[in-house]
Amino acid sequence: MIAMDKAAQLPDEQRIVMTAVGLTSPNGNDLESYRQSLLSGCSGVQPYEIRYVGQTLAGVCDFPATQYQSRKDARRGTRAGSVGIWAANEAVSRSGLHWENVDKSRVGIYIGVTEHGNVETENEIYQIKGFDYDTQYWSHHHNPRTVANNPAGEVALNLGVTGPHYTIGAACAAGNAGIIQGVQMLRLGECDLALAGGVSESIHTFGIFASFKSQGALAHHADPTKACRPFDRDRNGIVVSEGACLYILERLSDARRRGAEIIAEIVSYAINTDATDFVLPNPERQAQCVEMALQRAGVSADAIDIVSTHATGTTSGDAQECQALRKVFGDCKETHFNNTKSFIGHTMGAAGALELAGNLPSLQDRVCHATINLDHLDADCELPGLVDNQPREVNRVRYILNNSFGMLGINSVLIVRPVA
Repeated sequence: MIAMDKAAQLPDEQRIVMTAVGLTSPNGNDLESYRQSLLSGCSGVQPYEIRYVGQTLAGVCDFPATQYQSRKDARRGTRAGSVGIWAANEAVSRSGLHWENVDKSRVGIYIGVTEHGNVETENEIYQIKGFDYDTQYWSHHHNPRTVANNPAGEVALNLGVTGPHYTIGAACAAGNAGIIQGVQMLRLGECDLALAGGVSESIHTFGIFASFKSQGALAHHADPTKACRPFDRDRNGIVVSEGACLYILERLSDARRRGAEIIAEIVSYAINTDATDFVLPNPERQAQCVEMALQRAGVSADAIDIVSTHATGTTSGDAQECQALRKVFGDCKETHFNNTKSFIGHTMGAAGALELAGNLPSLQDRVCHATINLDHLDADCELPGLVDNQPREVNRVRYILNNSFGMLGINSVLIVRPVA
């Protein structure tokens, strides 16, 4: 029996639900294959070579980009646009909507990104270097490729959406932030249908790899599939990955009216800021963000059955998040913790949305996927109920809490559950 939280007491016009999800990840291009990879312990991390940095590791997506866009549009656009277009079309195709009859002026597109434009700028500079930096060889496609609204704009062009579209820059909290923006706009009546989530093309910019490497935060391991190892004593950094995950969000009243299959209801959310450091997390503020989401939901910490952790595999970041989680969930005996990055690496702007997606089937099958590569648990990362290496059947899954944090101290939390 699901507790009567605050969301359940709202009128159906204010309750927001997920009715479809489209995604591409390093280990699956739809929710079914992605979930199976998570349950079977299949990593999507592989060897990867990037300009100037050389041989490294990454999570790379492999999907038929031209299924939903022409080769010309793919060349003219961006990788972020391509992964977004794939995810958006997959979500629409799985939604049960008669897309041709949907009022496109009442559709909003809200896509979270960590960064955008670096790939295209690096590529153009690399090209004109061969022409003695003569700018006549600079692509006239550069401006539309690099404007901040590009990923959402490419999706809007592809789907013929004439409602609002924009990207939400929220560092690695962006996947959650895109969903939160969709929830807010639906409640405000600014749209009747939202495509919301996050995308990342980060593996195509050498600057991200170079920066993490100079920081000593780029993961390495002889076996690529074991490189991303959150909470492990021998973790040594981040595996950079690409990906996309977009949801169809609707008001519960609209979803019920059309007989839609409802995946989950968004019960609560919270965003706050550390305001303490450019990159080092603040566990006190992270704990406050989780507590704020719980308070808004009207549920206690022990009502949460699965916590999807943000942990990236860095020494300080993982320990700081665990400190925050112990503060909130230290006495919760039925709460389970897992991590999806251990399978796919850090998909940056898509991370929050993709990691939530990997846990959503737990609402039905009551299986919590594991954190893999956890051979020697770091004492600073001990958590009650941490699911290590093998998936675990759990007694109940009423609520899932999804953590997603980012640089400049941005923290985000989402709480979802089945519809009561």
